[in-house]
Amino acid sequence: MAGAYIKTNYHTHTTFCDGRDSAEENVRAAIRKGFAHLGFSAHSLYPFSLAGNLNHTEHGTYIEEIRRLRSAYAGQIAVHAGFEADYIPGICAPRFDAYAEFAPDFLIGSVHFLYDGQTLFAVDHTPQILLDAVRTVYRGDARQLVGAYFAAERAMLAAGDFTVIGHADLIRKFNGSLRLFDERDEWYRREVREVVREIARAGVIAEINTGAISRGHMSDPYPSDYMLALLREKNVPVMINADAHTADALDGAFDLARARAKQAGYTEAAYLADGAVRFCGL
Repeated sequence: MAGAYIKTNYHTHTTFCDGRDSAEENVRAAIRKGFAHLGFSAHSLYPFSLAGNLNHTEHGTYIEEIRRLRSAYAGQIAVHAGFEADYIPGICAPRFDAYAEFAPDFLIGSVHFLYDGQTLFAVDHTPQILLDAVRTVYRGDARQLVGAYFAAERAMLAAGDFTVIGHADLIRKFNGSLRLFDERDEWYRREVREVVREIARAGVIAEINTGAISRGHMSDPYPSDYMLALLREKNVPVMINADAHTADALDGAFDLARARAKQAGYTEAAYLADGAVRFCGL
């Protein structure tokens, strides 16, 4: 039986990548907000670099800073060093062996980019970029875009070695404004069911991610209620993460995330401590 709720967040971006505040500013804010654990997850395409991501030459510096903060604030908060490691076929993958020299505490595996061998684009950068990709890469067929996104996630789950899958239905981010597809359609739900099966098979944690709420793009978390219910059916553990790009957003919409988890049938949330997955009440 899990104990009381413990306030944690393992999805935090800083000035090392595309965040607004420094790592130390985030630690201080987390202490003020009553966090027990704070994990840093700089965007990474290691061994490559891309704007908005951690430069490939700065991974060591980043890890050193997070470990300095762990020591400096020991006794006040537990600080964890990780990466949000992207999956791009043939380019980079979220695997602990790929990051072995940095010995991260955890890895979040995420798909932000799609690549067809010619065109690389981010599915979550701007609505216009996504709309242009549908028109040019997928010839106006948003169903192909969605299929490519979830296929990339399934491939990442098969090839990866990571702790948490990040925002598992990120492809929804701009759909509220663009209306590219209907999440109620059976073909879309079939894609969701297939990726949930792979998440369960991989044995990773699925995050309930509130980042798009904090940044004003959505009114509900990732994953959708439909996907979250499927994850519960498969006994996939969940953790609540902010995907924070500012220190103020470290606990953005956490009450809503907890309510959605309970609605799906969850009674506990996962967190990481001392190199192990642990559970607390919701």
